[in-house]
Amino acid sequence: MCLFHYHSQQGNMAIQNIYIYLLGFLSISYRTDGYYEQVVDECRFTSKDLQDAEFIRSYVFNMVEDVRFNSSVGEYVGYTELGVKNAKAWNSDPGELAGIRAQLDSYCRNNAGIHYSAVLDKTAKPYVRMSSVTPPSGRHTAMLMCSAYDFYPKQIRVTWQRDGHEIKSDVTSTEELADGDWYYQIHSHLEYTPKSGEKISCMVEHSSLPEPMVYDWDPSMPESERNKIAIGASGLVLGAIIALAGLVYYKKKSAGVL
Repeated sequence: MCLFHYHSQQGNMAIQNIYIYLLGFLSISYRTDGYYEQVVDECRFTSKDLQDAEFIRSYVFNMVEDVRFNSSVGEYVGYTELGVKNAKAWNSDPGELAGIRAQLDSYCRNNAGIHYSAVLDKTAKPYVRMSSVTPPSGRHTAMLMCSAYDFYPKQIRVTWQRDGHEIKSDVTSTEELADGDWYYQIHSHLEYTPKSGEKISCMVEHSSLPEPMVYDWDPSMPESERNKIAIGASGLVLGAIIALAGLVYYKKKSAGVL
């Protein structure tokens, strides 16, 4: 559901502050000392064709809603004594009703198209990275993680394949995690026992991609990992040489050679 807001708070004092926000909604606020009145315009819809679009205007005084117009109802409805009185007066005015009913098209449907093109239709392709992680104690000896970063919108599907066939068991996944900057990330894990000659792949489906993208796991070790092993092996060899030299020195000293 998308929601656009227009707020106006008015009173008998001069305007002190004006705040404008455009984060899927528009908010314009006037703060005053004393009493607080708020008028909220909302556009609600769940589909791009806007067939279920609703325009709602609410009048709120000191956090209590007095009266509301809903385009699905077609007239004002009061909730307090003053709200009932105002609703009756406004409903009896053909010009007032015609103007408020027209807001569904002129305000909601017109602005919805603008917001769809500016925000809701935008997409960002995921950046995908596969890695090997330490598996939990269990019946499998290996675990892979397929991570997708910086994608928008939220909906995404990440699956695993073995030799082109989907793997449905031993798979766990996080929810889509919000980064706080309109983008999302997700992480999927596969526990498995490696077999010679098999191909393990991660497939990502997202609205930003013209077709599903398949990422094959390369079991060959990255250079950084090879360097770590090389350094470790060199250390072991050096340690063995030092130990051997110490043993030779000790034996010669014991035999009185030195």
